[in-house]
Amino acid sequence: MNNREYQQIDPQALATPPPEHMPKRARRRWEVFPGKNRFCCDGRVMVARQGGVLPLTLALILITSGLFFVFDCPFLVEHLTSCIPAIGGVLFVFVIISLLQTSFTDPGILPRATPEEAADIEKQIDNPTGSSSSYRPPPRTKEVVINQQVVKLKYCFTCKIFRPPRTSHCSLCDNCVERFDHHCPWVGNCVGKRNYRFFYTFIVSLSFLTAFIFGCVTTHLALRSQGGNGLVFALQASPFSFTFSTALELVVCFFSVWSILGLSGFHTYLVAANLTTNEDIKGSWSGKSGNEDVGNPYSYNSIVKNCCSVLCGPMPPSLIDRRGFVPSDDSVQTSPVEIELPAAKNNRNMVGRAVTSGRPPPPPPPPVVTLQQPDISIQSHSTA
Repeated sequence: MNNREYQQIDPQALATPPPEHMPKRARRRWEVFPGKNRFCCDGRVMVARQGGVLPLTLALILITSGLFFVFDCPFLVEHLTSCIPAIGGVLFVFVIISLLQTSFTDPGILPRATPEEAADIEKQIDNPTGSSSSYRPPPRTKEVVINQQVVKLKYCFTCKIFRPPRTSHCSLCDNCVERFDHHCPWVGNCVGKRNYRFFYTFIVSLSFLTAFIFGCVTTHLALRSQGGNGLVFALQASPFSFTFSTALELVVCFFSVWSILGLSGFHTYLVAANLTTNEDIKGSWSGKSGNEDVGNPYSYNSIVKNCCSVLCGPMPPSLIDRRGFVPSDDSVQTSPVEIELPAAKNNRNMVGRAVTSGRPPPPPPPPVVTLQQPDISIQSHSTA
């Protein structure tokens, strides 16, 4: 009889695709963001890389308010009214919430041009009329008409875009910010189209809080000195903690209230005129730049309409989509995997084939199993 020999295929001999062919983890946009910003909480919170004096701002507010609630409120509640801590608490909450919203909100950053968009803009600049002339105009500007007034759009060499009206490039954050007002180191962020209302609420509520604490501390000292011994004796008879806290509150509030009140008044004027700090400093619409007949094309010629437009308009969406996924142009490519099975003993290949002993079998080609894997493409999904 013919003897047949078989060789069992080892399942472990079937190779798996190498790790480099496996799909990579999709990255979010904030991980590759080109600006000088820092992100926290998986891109939900963004601040400027140069945080400025934001920690100092928080410390001054928290320490001054804490000393007021601990040392002054109990005495004033006992001798005046219990509404004082309630009013102070409401103002304190407004200040903290508006400060955090100003610091951690996207101010209106414009996304940079992609390489294809930048190349197309460069072609338009090099050859604006489509002719074959090699002439290149020196100024990189465009002109648009807003309310029957010509406004120039400047080209940003960093972002590779023509800046929209009222947009400026912040050198500290390295971003083009829509309706750029200024970069405020006290809040550690730019102030622009999306967070200006929070900034205005912050400085107005902070001015009220500072004036309120200063008035309450002064009233506290006046009530303690009513015994006829004078203010100095009242301070000497008080504990050291009270004297120290009172002196600290008075110094901080006295030197802060004037600057904060002045800043609030200045921005109230800007809101009523629908101007930005950047435009007011440059004198874009006030005749300081040499154009005497130029008016503000963004003004509604009404204080109420300007205030509603700046502070009460709908919140524009963020254009950078920092939590969205980076689109992957390269699909995961896999090549056929060739697996050569081991040979049988005595150099006879017996994979699923019967070989008759005594008669030399024809030399078959080495068996090759080809595994073709389907292409795996990573689709980008944008999440808010």
